[in-house]
Amino acid sequence: MLKYDTSLFYTHLQSQETAREYLQQCYKNLNDIDAEAKSYENCNAFMYYLDHGKQFFSAGVKSPELMQPILLFYGATHLLKACILTKRPNYPESTSILAHGVSSRKRKKKQYTFIHDEVKIQHNGLFSYAAQHVYNIKNFPFEKINMEDLFSLIPEMNDLFLLSGEEKLVAIGNVDSTTLHFPLTLLDTFHLTEKAFVKRVSNHLPPITTTKVSSLMIQLQLTNPIQQTTGPFFTELEHGKIYFPKNRENFLAIPEVLVHYLLLYNLSMVSRYETEWWGELLALKAERDYPFIKQFLAITAWKMPILLGNELIALAHE
Repeated sequence: MLKYDTSLFYTHLQSQETAREYLQQCYKNLNDIDAEAKSYENCNAFMYYLDHGKQFFSAGVKSPELMQPILLFYGATHLLKACILTKRPNYPESTSILAHGVSSRKRKKKQYTFIHDEVKIQHNGLFSYAAQHVYNIKNFPFEKINMEDLFSLIPEMNDLFLLSGEEKLVAIGNVDSTTLHFPLTLLDTFHLTEKAFVKRVSNHLPPITTTKVSSLMIQLQLTNPIQQTTGPFFTELEHGKIYFPKNRENFLAIPEVLVHYLLLYNLSMVSRYETEWWGELLALKAERDYPFIKQFLAITAWKMPILLGNELIALAHE
């Protein structure tokens, strides 16, 4: 697949003509859809999703930390809806899918910490709808998940965990490479034999041509590179490194976009409805939560538009 600059691609889609042509390309292989008519019908909504999403992200970057979670969450939802519209020309088909699709604890416990808070996946709403129609995930690998496990899946957060002596991800290769190297120590944390481990990861990879095992590594040679990384593989964008969970409990087949969505959802809810806790966190910086939240907000502000832009580019070439 050709590589495009996501920022340039967003700019490309800012006219009715180019947005319509893009949607028509996306719709032409869908069954029972008049691609030309639907692309005309949806191009304005598509452009507004993109424009509003980008503006929310831009405002989020410039705003105080107090408001960042809300603005970045709205930015993410708008860009995600643009991705959905490329797959589902009749979106939204009902009001039930307009909800967030996630819930959090309504009342926080006395010794509340964000990193140990949980969110629960709902059957209806934007989250499950996007998971199914953008990422082809019908059954999620969890019903609820805590924030530390979600932070653990973002490669750019790994160094912060390392400072606390908690490595969550290991680098196993590079984008566009057909060779992956898994440390042999993963067999202990996953409680698997070499054969069982290779079988488990192979379900999420292009076909494997050769497997070599040394005293330190399991080397896999693939027929072609991983084009679009999705869990349990996650990409660090600056250097193009592919990361893999160090621990069995973090082996989750979930796209990073949805990881960011869940974190942003819960952060936006906390900042809106747990005013005292949120205010004290930002003012006193007493909890371990603060550096993790601060680092995540800085990462998601630039990474989420790129991840969703990559989705739009990939959808045009399916």
